[in-house]
Formats: sequence, structure tokens, C-alpha cells
Amino acid sequence: MALTHTRPIHSDPPPPPAESDELVCSLHEQQQEQQLEEESSVSDTAAFCLESPARCLTGEACIERAWDQWNKLGRPKLIVAPMVDNSELPFRMLCRKYGAEAAYTPMLHSRIFTETEKYRNEEFTTCKEDRPLFVQFCANDPDILLAAARRVEPYCDYVDINFGCPQRIARRGNYGAFLMDKLPLVKSLVEKLATNLHVPVSCKIRVFPNLQDTLSYAKMLEDAGCSLLAVHGRTRDEKDGKKFRADWNAIRAVKNALRIPVLANGNIRHMDDVKNLMEETGCDGVLSAESLLENPALFAGFRTAEWIEGSEESTKDGNLDQADLLVEYLKLCERYPVPWRMIRSHVHKLLGEWFRIHPSVREDLNAQSRLTFEFLYDMVNQLRERGVRIPLYQKDTNVTDGLAS
Repeated sequence: MALTHTRPIHSDPPPPPAESDELVCSLHEQQQEQQLEEESSVSDTAAFCLESPARCLTGEACIERAWDQWNKLGRPKLIVAPMVDNSELPFRMLCRKYGAEAAYTPMLHSRIFTETEKYRNEEFTTCKEDRPLFVQFCANDPDILLAAARRVEPYCDYVDINFGCPQRIARRGNYGAFLMDKLPLVKSLVEKLATNLHVPVSCKIRVFPNLQDTLSYAKMLEDAGCSLLAVHGRTRDEKDGKKFRADWNAIRAVKNALRIPVLANGNIRHMDDVKNLMEETGCDGVLSAESLLENPALFAGFRTAEWIEGSEESTKDGNLDQADLLVEYLKLCERYPVPWRMIRSHVHKLLGEWFRIHPSVREDLNAQSRLTFEFLYDMVNQLRERGVRIPLYQKDTNVTDGLAS
């Protein structure tokens, strides 16, 4: 296990330059002038903002700063959404292998993150290949959020604030989507990070039932210093993604109303959905969550059997299945250790259909109070020996090309 490749956050990173020190500000300006000679494509103000805490919360400079960062990262379009206990480093790396261009960490609790070293070291690890990276926090105290964000800013490209979690634990903890009722607090959280961090601030939200409320909300976030906004096209009460379709029209309206990059989230099952969502909303990128858990190769064009039925296009066995992906994931977990509860969750998500065919294998898994890699590899072998294989599918380009000709 190559622990040297991970970056657990054991202690505070080097402190950023003092915000009120005029001498330091002058030094930064001199350094920036030299950089501008080498990179003439970046404007004075935007480049300065990228290298130091933002000093302008409104106006052209902040918009330019937001786009400069997005362009610098290559405008990633295929993005792993934040998922509690499920978008950890090994899973992010698996998704990146299969086409993901950027990824969010799981939602981290800002207060626990600042107070507990064990929580920091277990819940957040990264490596040099794990970029671009959004580190997401839930919070309801600006000072605590800033303290947590400063610990991770050397290791990420954005610090993200979760304003979208609709679960009961978020209601009890006073964070996530339940801050939609406390907009002054939301604004203060964004402003606190935007004026003090060296990396940009992003936010992830859900929509209000009323479109105008959603647009006012999004505009407030932009004005407060948000550099990138991810919009989940469901309301706080629409928790079941299979029951409630995401509102792409609302996402498009947000994109049209804002001047910063906007990401879309909702109704992504395969790459045709990605294409359609991008076209219908005009957004700058797409997030996927639940579908990636069942199919981490989604962004590489693979589909589960559920999404080839009724398709007008010919498909073929992609010579890849979820057991193959699980083995790859387990090998990444050996390299980048994470809590076993995360691994157990991914096993169930990836092999759910397989377990329905052989429920005794699932029962054996559930009976294990402590998992080992040996047990999990053996479990996969057992399924294969029983003749279980549920392939992932790809478009049959040979048939498509033949029809076209």
C-alpha cells in the first residue's frame, strides 16, 4: 500500500500571506507584474485574484477570475458529483480512468474536520493525479468553515460549499439545503471564503419551487463571490431521483442569468443524457452521482443493461462488467486506504444485480463483521464460477458506420 502517494491532512498547511499587510500586497503585485509579462492572456486584476485572496466581490474582475480558473483547468465537462461516503479517492481515481475529467470529494463536516485529526486523515485523502479536485464542506459558521477550508486549499482547485443536501441529518445539523431558508447566512459563508482563500469558491445548490426564487438565489451567490455554481435540478423535497425528474429548464434559466461557469446535475444515466443536458441547458459541465455508483465507466460510453432496452442504436458487449470494475476499485483501495464502510457500500452498488441472481453471496457478505480484501476477491471469483456475468454495453460503431454508408 503506497501511502506515500496520498496526502492526509495531518496538520495545518503553511499560512497564507497576511491579508492586511501592505508590504506583502506590494510584493504580490511585483510578482504578478512579472507573471503578466510571461502570460499576456491574463488581465491584471484577474491574475492578481488568482494568486491572492480575492479583494473584489463584485464586478468584472471576479467574473474574469472565475473564467480564468475554469479555463486554466481545461473546462472539464464530465464530473464526479459529491456523494457522502462514496466519492472518496479510490472511487474518484476509478472514474477518472474511465473518462471523468474532474471530481468532488464526499461532503466533509467543517466543524468535525477542524476539530478531529482522525476524521481529517480518514475522510480526506488525495494524490497528485487527483486533479482537478473540488473539496466540499457543509457548514453553518463562517469562521469554522474558513478554518477547515484553509487546511485543504493547497490540495484542491476549488473549495465547495454544500447548499444542496436534503437529508434529515442536514436539517438536524442546520446545513445543506436547509440553509435555503437562511440566505443571509448563506451569503456570509460564501463571502468569508471568497475574501480569504487563495483558491476559488464553488457552491452546489438545489432549486426552489419558484423559478424566480432560484434565480435570485443564484445571483446572490455570484455576487457574494462564488466562482462556479453546480445546480441540482430538483427541489429540497424531491429526494428520490428515480421518482422526480430534474428540471433542466430551471438549470438553463440559471445558466442564462449568471456570468460565472455553471454545472448541471440531474437525470444522467448514460452519455446520451450528458449530450442532451449540455445542449438543453448550455451549461459548462455535467455532474453524475447515483449512475456512476452502478457504472463508474459511464463517462467512457459504457451502459448498464437497463439503459440499452428500447434504444434505437445498436449496442455490443463492451468486454467490461461491474465485477471487473469492482476488482479495479479494490486494487485502488489497497493503494489508497479508505474506511471499510465506504468499500462495503461500493460492493453493494456495483454488484446489486449480481446479488439478486445469487442472494446467498450477498448474505455471506452481510454476515461479515470485518471485511478483508481476500474475502472480497474470493467473493467475485465465486460469482464468476457460478456463471454470473452482466456485461456493460457500448454503441456498436461498426453497425452505425455501416448504416451511415
